[in-house]
Amino acid sequence: MNKPAIITPDPWQRLQSLTRARLALGRAGVSLPTREVLRFGTAHAQARDAVHQALDVEGLQQELRASGFKPLHVHSQAPDRVTYLRRPDWGRSLAPASADTLGAIAPQAWPRPPALAIVVADGLSSLATRSHAQPLLQALLPYFPDLREMPVVIATQARVALGDEIGHLLRAEHVVVMIGERPGLSSPDSLGLYLTAAPRPGLTDAYRNCISNVRPEGLNYPEAARKLAFLIAGARRLGRTGVDLKDDSDAPALAADTPETPLLAST
Repeated sequence: MNKPAIITPDPWQRLQSLTRARLALGRAGVSLPTREVLRFGTAHAQARDAVHQALDVEGLQQELRASGFKPLHVHSQAPDRVTYLRRPDWGRSLAPASADTLGAIAPQAWPRPPALAIVVADGLSSLATRSHAQPLLQALLPYFPDLREMPVVIATQARVALGDEIGHLLRAEHVVVMIGERPGLSSPDSLGLYLTAAPRPGLTDAYRNCISNVRPEGLNYPEAARKLAFLIAGARRLGRTGVDLKDDSDAPALAADTPETPLLAST
């Protein structure tokens, strides 16, 4: 006599090979199998750790310098992680000392306003920033030959809008904020990219373009770099970003700029 299976399989189980989303988990009686309950607990712990873990600024600076970049470090008005999580508004403005430093350095380091400034921000997942920012910058180099000469600013306790103030102080034409996104139960290390033209304090999300889920298991580095290069090229032509700029990079008739067409070459 055959005994009934302890775990009832899910007919959608084959879809698990296509995504890391939590689907087709099966069931044991009226509950989830024990292994799925344990996996959920692990994923929840990883998400919490990603939110609270501080960014290894020194390690990231060393990695960027080894790649030829010259990173600066700034801090928001949130003095620590607990305050940052409780006061999102403080994460959108620079600490006075950081604002003064950027304002003093910018005219000397970049006498001509830079076409692009990169802000590498911890956001809600420093794990994402530490893991993906440097490889993504490397993937952008074929599109932007002068990228190593552009400002690269590491921002801690930062929200997306902090890039507007940083870009404004640097007098940059465009700013890209690479920031750790809010962790999910299957993606504690997802990086988001936010592009803004003519950055200045007070802008809303309507003035930005977003590329989300940048990580090897999501939108990989070459594809993210291609999409970002396409949007930057469109922003330069249009003179603005946000709701007026559409991501048509996957449309057959509209190909993004290729490495053979540099976007920020020296003139």
